[in-house]
Amino acid sequence: MKTATQLLAQKDPIVWTVTADQSVLDAITLMAEKNIGALLVTDSNRLTGLLSERDYARKVILKGKNSHSTTVGEIMSSNLVTVGPDADVDTCMALMNKHKIRHLPVLDSNRIVGILSIGDMVKAIIAEQKETIQHLEEYIHS
Repeated sequence: MKTATQLLAQKDPIVWTVTADQSVLDAITLMAEKNIGALLVTDSNRLTGLLSERDYARKVILKGKNSHSTTVGEIMSSNLVTVGPDADVDTCMALMNKHKIRHLPVLDSNRIVGILSIGDMVKAIIAEQKETIQHLEEYIHS
């Protein structure tokens, strides 16, 4: 079973961040440019929150707020669930399901290592299942 570190090694090493005082418009623009669904919110390289497309839809669009004048800090999720670099796929997936989240920051001694998405989890699980099937087929045919 792969670990968070192994999954992150397969991704772009850049972790895109914003600060709480930036406008939501700036954050959403960055997400669109980078084709990502969430940004980590930092203060002096310390994780303080997470801003997702879901936060934007529910806390700006549905409430009629203005993306130009609303700050990231006003709508970010701040009660974050995180994992360490050694967390395995099953642990990550269980946490994401339990807390109904789609993005999971990976921290090592409070240092940001990366962020895993539900898509990363699904890819890892499918790859592991394919590998298991291949091993079983090889066993049956030998």
